[in-house]
Amino acid sequence: MTEQALTETATGTTAEIKAEAGAPAEAGVDTDTEVAVAAEAGSPVPAQAGPPVDVDAPSVPVPAADPALATESVADPVPAPGKSRRVLWGIVRWTAAVLVCGGVGAGAAMGITAMERTDVPGLATESDGRWEYPQLALPALPEGVQRPFTDGNEAEIHHTDVRKLLLPAPAGATVDPKLKGGWAGVDSYLAELVEQDRGEVKAYLADSALRHVAARGWTTPDGTSTRIHLLRFSSVAFAEDFKDEMARRLVRSDWLPAGVETQEADAGTIQDVEVPYVAVYAYKEAEPYGPRQTRWSLIQAGDTFAVVTQTRKGGTLTVPFQQTVALQAQLLG
Repeated sequence: MTEQALTETATGTTAEIKAEAGAPAEAGVDTDTEVAVAAEAGSPVPAQAGPPVDVDAPSVPVPAADPALATESVADPVPAPGKSRRVLWGIVRWTAAVLVCGGVGAGAAMGITAMERTDVPGLATESDGRWEYPQLALPALPEGVQRPFTDGNEAEIHHTDVRKLLLPAPAGATVDPKLKGGWAGVDSYLAELVEQDRGEVKAYLADSALRHVAARGWTTPDGTSTRIHLLRFSSVAFAEDFKDEMARRLVRSDWLPAGVETQEADAGTIQDVEVPYVAVYAYKEAEPYGPRQTRWSLIQAGDTFAVVTQTRKGGTLTVPFQQTVALQAQLLG
């Protein structure tokens, strides 16, 4: 044998002898060979050699795994079937609801803006008791003459038919068939006064050159009876004298309206009735009065004297009385 062969044979024999004796194999011996020999001898397979472990050495903390790396390594979850479809339908339903509500709101807003304020609940203005009169207009004058209280008519004469200066009846009123706005005669006016005073008043009017009497009357649904008499004299002096005499007599409770026993001035009712050059006085039946109360007003404008009389069961109303007096005074002025 060659020297190399001998050496290899010696080496293998030595490993086998040590394996049989349980001695560890020398360094440099093939591990596979040791395993094979140990298996044939029935000995346990030796563990692979490693560095010695120091059981008393302190433990070294192991760093935790990077969450970002863990997230990247996990696949995105797959959405549940039908979830995106349910979200889509929810959006559609809410959009439809908003559109419907918006349409209803816009329609309601348009409806309210198209209504009159008095028709809107909560915004309606309550009526203050005024009557609804037709649109008023002064009658045309004959050519070459002027209205009272204007330049060129210093005599303050009404150069028109006084029947056209009567206030018309308000809406819903029932016109008195005996006082429809025409000529009425002096007896029609005297019927408004206490019976024992009618003769004296008639005589006074006869001496005052009374020319015409026109009258209109009506009754409104609230039970108020209104009568207006226009007495036109031949001059402003006679009309003014009759007004002054009537005012003096009323202070003494003479020449009162029919059914009235005592009176009191009602200046507060017509304090806002201001028509230039027109004199306005107001009175009312003092308490206690009977089942009906009477209010009346004296109006003197130039050559014409007017008496506005209202009666109502339970008491007359201030607003329609003031309104009627103001409008009649404006027509005369």
